[in-house]
Amino acid sequence: MFAIKFWQTLTRYSFCCVAFCVCAIVNLAVFSSTAFANTVINSKNKSNLVINTQQQSRWQKVQTLGRNQNVYFYAWGGDAQINAYIQWAAQQVKTKYNINLVHVKLSDTSEAVSRVLAEKSANNSNQGSVDLMWINGANFATMSEHSLLLKQWANKLPYFALTDPVNNPAVTFDFGLPTNGMEAPWGQASLTFYYDSIAINGNLNNRLPTTLNELLNWSAQNPGRFSYPKPPDFLGMSFLKYALVVLHQQSSENIKAQLNQPATTKNTAQVLNPLWEFLNKLHPTLWRGGTHFMQSGAQMRRLVDDTELSLAFTFSAPEVPAAVKRYDLPNSIRSYAMSDGSLSNTHFVAIPYNASHQQSAQLVANFLMSPEAQAEKQKAHIWGDKSVLIQSTLTPDQQALFKTAKPHPSALPLNSIKRTLSEPHPSWVNAIMQGWQTRYGVSQ
Repeated sequence: MFAIKFWQTLTRYSFCCVAFCVCAIVNLAVFSSTAFANTVINSKNKSNLVINTQQQSRWQKVQTLGRNQNVYFYAWGGDAQINAYIQWAAQQVKTKYNINLVHVKLSDTSEAVSRVLAEKSANNSNQGSVDLMWINGANFATMSEHSLLLKQWANKLPYFALTDPVNNPAVTFDFGLPTNGMEAPWGQASLTFYYDSIAINGNLNNRLPTTLNELLNWSAQNPGRFSYPKPPDFLGMSFLKYALVVLHQQSSENIKAQLNQPATTKNTAQVLNPLWEFLNKLHPTLWRGGTHFMQSGAQMRRLVDDTELSLAFTFSAPEVPAAVKRYDLPNSIRSYAMSDGSLSNTHFVAIPYNASHQQSAQLVANFLMSPEAQAEKQKAHIWGDKSVLIQSTLTPDQQALFKTAKPHPSALPLNSIKRTLSEPHPSWVNAIMQGWQTRYGVSQ
């Protein structure tokens, strides 16, 4: 919106000057390290870079103050591949800004939320221990509600324009809640299923399940060959949310609307009872009879590799071929998307309101959103996380960074996801977790 108004108010002579600058910048095909770029998509769907003096001055100040500092990045540390990528990013910001990026590894993001909340209770308003954190969903909702996040910074980062926020609301909403510049998009993911083709195709009666109801029938016919991580594990919770949303696809509009509203004592039972009824049928057919659940997606992947499971899932489709290439999964693995929908969301990084190194954290967040970092992260053998950048906003040289060779046989086929399912309101995470623990957690 800002860019549109800017163009409308230009004089004829100013327009000519800016157009000349635009052409020069596009020909260089790079972002200046000291200039702020707003991306405007023209009628030919190509990107023009517009320099805004005020934003440029702001970014120069961020660069000046942000160099030569430490940044404590609180992020989940449960995957060696992701940890390695963060170390690569640390090397890059060290070279660019002499920033020491320290990965504080978490088992759950709520640990960082609790730390910031405790610091606020202690009136620590500017010397916080968390500079940057990997966050989305329920944790974002909690921090936003308690005013624990720095506001209106992410939408001012130079590379944010390359996400095309006007036409891509997924980068400005987190589980249906507006981010208000408190989060910088870092990656996108969808629930993707994968299976051992030898185990599945070796049985002529073993038809691959493509809907939730078919999954229930398949698991009954193949007992012990499927399961999911126990809550509050992110993947386990994602499977439960997928099931909940699908189970209500035929519900009344009033019931479906409840999924986008806060969970309350009045609507919880009505919304969640179909999920409990489904799980009561599913659990006896699961691995170990549903009396024991794995702790993480990494453990689920190992069980597939050990041939204990034939069917599993991930929230990052490129993670599957990456695991095959690392020999963490067999070559017989194949990926697919459920036909009744794929739960999808964007994940972000955020800066707590009391971060000690706010400018430095912004430099890191901007780099994580750069074409260089996004292309590296999307590589299957690196991480395989889908980029948040829109290709049409990139220069030809930037687009070339994302070009890959022929997809791996285990990769999710192009355009497999025909229907995406939106995440329910963040409050449903806690409601599901409490209900699950009450019903199924006693034996764990």
